Amino acid sequence: MTDSIKRLKELVDSSDNIVFFGGAGVSTESGIPDFRSTGGLYHQQWKYPPEVILSHTFYESNPEEFFRFYRAKLLAPDAKPNAAHKKLAEWEAEGRLKAVITQNIDGLHQAAGSRNVLELHGSVHRNHCERCGKFYGLDHILHTEGVPRCSCGGIIKPDVVLYEEGLDPDVISGAVNAIRKADMLIIGGTSLVVYPAAGLINYYTGNKLVLINKGQTSADTMANLTINAPIGEVFSQITVGL
Repeated sequence: MTDSIKRLKELVDSSDNIVFFGGAGVSTESGIPDFRSTGGLYHQQWKYPPEVILSHTFYESNPEEFFRFYRAKLLAPDAKPNAAHKKLAEWEAEGRLKAVITQNIDGLHQAAGSRNVLELHGSVHRNHCERCGKFYGLDHILHTEGVPRCSCGGIIKPDVVLYEEGLDPDVISGAVNAIRKADMLIIGGTSLVVYPAAGLINYYTGNKLVLINKGQTSADTMANLTINAPIGEVFSQITVGL
C-alpha cells in the first residue's frame, strides 16, 4: 500500500459525511468506453462528432441517426459495477458516505447498492413519451429499432441531458447542498472539463478534498490529496477501520 493510499484511508476513517463526485472514468473499469473517444473506426461509422449528435438540435432534426448513435455508444446493458461502485455503496451502508453525485448515465451506482445518487446528466434507465409522458425502461429502447415510439405514436425520449439542454434544478440543488455539508469530498474519474457540472466542486469548503484520476485535472492544485490512478484500482485497496 502506497503512502497516498494510506493517507486516503486515514481521511476516510476520520470522516462521517463523505460526498463522492464522479465522471466517466468511474465506469470505464466496467468496460464502458468514453463516448468522446473518436479514434479508430469512429469516422467510418459516424459523419458527425459526438457533441453534435448528442445535441438537442440534432435529436430534433435527425432522430434516426441520433438513436443509431445512442444505442451503439451510450447503452451498455451488460456492464457490471466495479470496485469503485461497490466501495461507495459499502460506505453509504455504513453511514459514512452521504451522497454520490455522478455525471454518468449508466445506473451502475444504483446497481451496486447506492441509494442517494444524484444523476447530473440523467439516466438511460428512464425514458418517457414526449406526447403522453408514459414511462419506458431501458429494455424497450434496446429491443426496438430506429426511432422508438410509444403506443400513442409519440417519440420516446431518453431522460439524458443533451447538449443545449439545462440540468435538472432539483438535482443541482441537491448536489450543492450535499457538497456544502460534506466534511470530505472525493472527486474521481473525471477531468473536470464538463460544465456546469464541474463547477459544483467550488461549493466545498472543507480541508479533505481528494482527487483520484488517471490524468491531471484543473483542480489538482486545490486538492489536499491527489492520486493519479484508476479509481477502482485505488478503492479496492481500502478497508476502512482496519
